[in-house]
Amino acid sequence: MRTQKHSVNPSERLASLDILRGFDLFMLVFFQPVFVELAAHWADMPLFDFLLRQFEHEDWVGFRAWDLVMPLFLFMVGAAMPFSFEKFKQASDKSAIYRKIIRRFIILFVLGMVVQGNLLSFDPKQIRLYSNTLQAIATGYLIAAIFQLHLSKRGQYIATALLLTGYWALLSIFGDFTPEGNFAEQVDRLLLGRFRDGVSYNPDGSWQFDPNYRYTWMLSGMTFAVTVMLGVFAGKIMKNGSDKRKNSLRLFIWGVALIAAGLLMGLQTPIIKKIWSSSMTLYSGGLCFLLMALFYYVVDYRKKSKGLEWLKIYGMNSIVAYTLGMVVDFRSIAHSLLWGLETYAQDYYPVLLSFANFLILFFILRLMYRAKVFVKI
Repeated sequence: MRTQKHSVNPSERLASLDILRGFDLFMLVFFQPVFVELAAHWADMPLFDFLLRQFEHEDWVGFRAWDLVMPLFLFMVGAAMPFSFEKFKQASDKSAIYRKIIRRFIILFVLGMVVQGNLLSFDPKQIRLYSNTLQAIATGYLIAAIFQLHLSKRGQYIATALLLTGYWALLSIFGDFTPEGNFAEQVDRLLLGRFRDGVSYNPDGSWQFDPNYRYTWMLSGMTFAVTVMLGVFAGKIMKNGSDKRKNSLRLFIWGVALIAAGLLMGLQTPIIKKIWSSSMTLYSGGLCFLLMALFYYVVDYRKKSKGLEWLKIYGMNSIVAYTLGMVVDFRSIAHSLLWGLETYAQDYYPVLLSFANFLILFFILRLMYRAKVFVKI
């Protein structure tokens, strides 16, 4: 991980990608936690009840708006790769390139353990090896990097299709698509054991799996990589196409086609985000393409970014935004300053603290942005 302090030439970056990434981060580390805290007081109203459900993950089969946040992260990692990998492909020293790739993989994986794997508990019983979005990004990035370094364009399409169909075949042949019977669940329990998220310990020292924890990671790395590769294909459209209007249209067509393919596959393989089913990978990938098409058309083609530029504050320091937002609780600072308002705010005081918590994070990111300090991995 390194900190860079420099001026950023807008022409060297894809503005729509920074803004879309910022939008995703803003939803995760500001809007959703504050909105959910506030809307919970109005859950008896049909509109807010509907919106609250959209900001929660689907229990099993199905797809809600909040289920798109993680796929969009992985997709945007892939979308940036054709731009950054151009110099890698031309380099003669492949060992140096792989050192950079492995370093990024390790840093992302360790940060994932800090965020969600209880690494900072310093208690072996509490540590969870593989349980976070950053680790899914690390896995998808590693596989996508290998594909781009060693495969032709056609080979990348074939390898991505093989990952998708291979995952589909494994889950279809060796299990079913129930929470208890899917093959990805069996692999996670076998390989991660007591270091799997959701494990709890009994007073006698024995441990058990949480029956309510159904996210899978090990085998699902195959479709994590597919999602990143879908982003790579989108990035290539934006990088190689000279006509931005046609690029927008191609992104849109890809999006519609993938959504249709996901729904069609969903007739046999349900759309299940928790196990990253192949149908969900196609469906969410299609939605990512549509969002990318919209932001690319508005920001990069029409140059209508007024009112959206502030999202770069999140998008250009995404790792900092995510890690601080998930690990550091600034509510204690807010409470130290605002405790006198608790009597007046009453039930809404937690909402005020949540708002202040993420506002403090925003100001930290804003200071970094204005100082042109960007943390890169």
